[in-house]
Parts: sequence; C-alpha cells; structure tokens
Amino acid sequence: MPATSTVEKFLPQEVLVTTQDNGHLILRCPVSLEQYQPNLGHYLYHWAQTAPERTFLAQRDSGGGWQKLNYRTALQEAESIANNLLQMGLNPERPLMLLSGNSLKMARMMLGAMLAGIPFAPISPAYSLVSKDYGKLKYLFELLNPGMVFVEDPDMFSSALATLPQDDYLTVAGSRSVSDSRIMDFESLLQAWDSAAVTSAFAKIGPDTILKILFTSGSTGMPKGVLNTHRMMCSNQQAISQLWSFLKDRPPVIVDWLPWNHTFGGCHNFNLILFNGGTLFIDEGKPLPLLIEKTVANLQEISPTLYFNVPAGFDALLPYLEQDLDMCRRFFTELDLLMYAAASLPQVIWDRLEKLSQQTIGHKVPMISGWGTTETAPLATSTFRPTSRAGAIGLPIPGTVIKLVPHEEKYDLRVKGPNIFPGYFKQPEQTNAAFDEEGYYLSGDTVVLADSGYPEEGILFKGRLTEEFKLNTGTWVGVGNLRVNIIEACAPLIQDVVVCGHDRSEIGLLAIPNIKACCPLCNTTFEDVPDIVTLTSNETLQKTINELLTTYNQANPSSSTRVARLLFLLEPLSIDAGEITDKGYINQRGVLKNHANLVERLYSDDPEVIRL
Repeated sequence: MPATSTVEKFLPQEVLVTTQDNGHLILRCPVSLEQYQPNLGHYLYHWAQTAPERTFLAQRDSGGGWQKLNYRTALQEAESIANNLLQMGLNPERPLMLLSGNSLKMARMMLGAMLAGIPFAPISPAYSLVSKDYGKLKYLFELLNPGMVFVEDPDMFSSALATLPQDDYLTVAGSRSVSDSRIMDFESLLQAWDSAAVTSAFAKIGPDTILKILFTSGSTGMPKGVLNTHRMMCSNQQAISQLWSFLKDRPPVIVDWLPWNHTFGGCHNFNLILFNGGTLFIDEGKPLPLLIEKTVANLQEISPTLYFNVPAGFDALLPYLEQDLDMCRRFFTELDLLMYAAASLPQVIWDRLEKLSQQTIGHKVPMISGWGTTETAPLATSTFRPTSRAGAIGLPIPGTVIKLVPHEEKYDLRVKGPNIFPGYFKQPEQTNAAFDEEGYYLSGDTVVLADSGYPEEGILFKGRLTEEFKLNTGTWVGVGNLRVNIIEACAPLIQDVVVCGHDRSEIGLLAIPNIKACCPLCNTTFEDVPDIVTLTSNETLQKTINELLTTYNQANPSSSTRVARLLFLLEPLSIDAGEITDKGYINQRGVLKNHANLVERLYSDDPEVIRL
C-alpha cells in the first residue's frame, strides 16, 4: 500500500523572496540542500551491496515475460563494460554514442561508461529511423567524434549506420548483425575484466566530471549538446529526496516509456530509481495509436508507486483507465504521487485523473508538477504539495535560486544552482549566450506569480519568449497559455494547434485534428476513415468545432485570446525540417515559416476556413 500520510511527507511549500532595486525577484527555498555523493556511480555500488537481489531494471522479452536485472548483476556487468571501454580507447574526447531506444542493454552500456568516467551521448532514435536525410544524425556524429556507437538492432539501423564514416570507431550491437561482420556483439563486452583499471578510473570521477551529453530537441536549429555533470545529477536527486521524504519508506517502482535521450526520462526518472534503489519497468509503449496498448498491458500487470508522464501520455491513457475498472484500481492502488512535466496540462485531463482516483481508491492521489530543462538536470521548481490547479510549477527546490525579470505582464525565468549545466558541448558562443551577467541560466520561459501577495502559492508557467508575438494593434499574444486553453476547450477533437496572427488584426489557428476522436462525429471508425481531407471537411465536425470555439471566445473575448478563424493542418509535420521533435513538441515558428502558404489561406476567404 502507499506510504501512510504521503501528503504529510512533502516538504512544506515555502519560499524566501528578495526584491532587488531593479525590480527583479529572487526566490529561494528556505530548506538547505543536504550533502550528496560526488558521483552517481556511488549509488550503484551502494545498492549492489545493500540490496543485491532487488530488481533494478526490467524489460519485456520476446515471449512477453519480464527479463529482470538486479543491482548486483548490473554492477558486475557495468564494471566489465567499463573495463572494455577503457581498453578500447574511449575517453572524454572519444565518447560513447547510443542510437537506440530504452533497453536493458542500453542501460548497461550507460552504466559502464559512467563507472569508467567516459561521457555517453544517447541520441534520439528518430534521427536514425524516422529522418529521411539523416542530417541531424550525421551532424551529431561529426560533432561527437565517438569512439564507439551502440545500436540495439544493427539491421534496423543499417541504413543510418551506412551514412556514417566507416572507420576510426567501433560499433557494438545488442544482437549480432546478420549483414555486417565488423559489428561487435554486446556480449563480448561482458568478458573478464581488470578490476584495478576500473577502480582507478572510478576514483578520478568527481562532481564536475561529465557524465553524459544530452542533446536538445533541435526544434529551432541543429541540436545543442548539454554537458551533464555528476554534480547536476546528484544534487538534483538529493533535492528530490528532500521534497518527497516518503521515498525513504519503500523503494519506488515506476513503469516508464519516457526516452533516455531526453532529460525527463533519462535524468529525472532513471536517476531517481538509481538514487533510491528502486525498480524501473521499461515501457515500450508510447502515447500514440497502437503503441499505447503496450503501455496499457504493462499497467494492467504492474502497480507503480510513482507515475511520470507528459500531458499527451496522460491524455492517451485516460480512456483505458475510464473503461477498465480493474486496470484503474491496479494503477492507483499503490501510487504515492502522479507527476506531469515537459508541457502544460489541460485542466480537463487533471480533473479526469482526480475523479478516477477518488472513485477507485476513495481519495485523490497527490498530483504535482515541476519545471526544468535539459540544462537544469532537469528539476528546478516543483509544487511541494498537491494542488488541484493545472499549470502550476511551484517554487525553487532546495539548492536552486530563481530570478524573475519583469517582461510585459509576466516574468522571464532565470536559474542558478548546482543543478545548472556548465555549458554546451564544443559551442562556446552558445554557452556564453546562455547566461546573464550574474551567472543565471536564461531559460527563455515566462511565468507569473499565482498570487502576487502570497509568493508561497508558487508560479505559473505561461510559455516561451520566442513564441510570443504582437498583433498589428500592438497587443501581445502569449502562445503557450493560449495553446493549452484551446486544446482544452476543443477536447478531445483537436490534438494540437499552431497559433497565428503576427502583424495581423486577429488570432488564427492551424489545427491538428485528433483523428480517432473525430471519427464518431463523422459516423465512421478509425479503421474506416476514407481520407483525412474528407474527415475534416465533415459538416458536423466543423460545426462542433465552431460551437466549442464560440463558447471559448465568450469566456475569452479580448483580442489577445479570442480566436477568429481555424484551418486544419493535414500535412504530417517533419522532424528533418525542425517542425516537430521526437517527443511531439511543435516548433511554432518552424511550422509558420515552412507552411506560410497555409497561413495565407487561413487569412483568406478559403471555404475550408472555419470562421467565428
């Protein structure tokens, strides 16, 4: 059962506020950050000694069962891999590059590199498997100059590997290639090893040693390599353990699909399990049609104690929880908390989750949120206590300092602390531009105080500075908040929107339909959709969208929030063109630039435009 009085085991939500002469607000947590280990590897050694048989990681095997890796074996194999990586000449100048998605073998490669003091760089699998030109993959390979490349399935990645230079590095595969004898088998890295060499290398790893290089999504250009130090990772997990003291009551269990090439899954979640001696069940599902069923199957079997997801993930999961009482009960019965991050959560999703929790187990499971970036390890702010308000991102965590700089009617959010990155990989100019004159990281995000008279009520996320624009009247439009409100108002028919209106008199939307949700209105099924153009031209669907937006406009009549027109965006967005990331985050500016013709249609008399 969940830890008793979980709510009472959250850190009190308090803040120290200093107002500077220039109007800047400095926010600090009154609770000091406690001591933590100098590197993340110490936690692997600790749990291998104190809980050697406990499952650390688990993944479905080909037969549908769970292949499990305990802490003792994880350490033994990581030490063997570390020794081999050192013998093969990998070092901070020749790091490990990983192209595949989450897996037991990928985890062991990362842990081995960690013990050897060799940086590793997990790369989005989409750059190898979805991209048509492999442009970002080739760019990252040249930038990293890796000493080794790891792929889970060499045949699946054969086309991507063929675009890379064929010399001066080693390729290791999770399974032996049937077409390339030059590719090493993963099992060869698990042979006998020299413990003295690994011990010596591990002793040199300090707080400022680079653990890994995580690349930003590249939504506004080529990805930037964020240097992740051991200080960042360890201090962040220490702060989290102080926020949620109930983590000491029992080892956490999570079922998680979030990719390790991104900071939410790869730093927050993976490291939380390692830091606290928990168990991570690798979820091979995703919040997409067909793939979500894998997540559902896992949650029908495993009861997590913590559940982390992005808003799209909760949205995709909710219909299954609402339709399957047994699954719903299994999902909620052991939960200490739910957490969302990476994007704003529509209030309607929050309310549905709380309702299910109340109906199923008789009380609301605490639901919290936080804010951070790849550059902040990632957590920088968190709601310290359960709240019923979506959009809240809380207050600075122990050890982190927030600076709020006035910007229009909001604040520009800046951060300092041990969890902040030292710079971008081989990009000194980008590094210098990332910090202000006082050394605060410039996040580029905007926030407001939930209650200006009571700062302990926390801050609310409002959007990205780069996504804001002005109408021709000079009125500012905040895209982040508007986007979430529109999706919520039209739920579940609209999956996402691109907000238009720069230098125009009114706001317009390019809307991406939720095809599956639209089908019942159009008297069809997902499997029988004739084509997307016919579907979105359906009179009933267009009338319903019009009615929903009219209701929204009545509650939001100002020119900065009122929607005047909508046109469906039917062409798939491109990763190669920087229109969308592999997490599904839409680059508003990129879409507007690449689809300028659609924007012109939106503001024309085109009969497909829904006018309000």
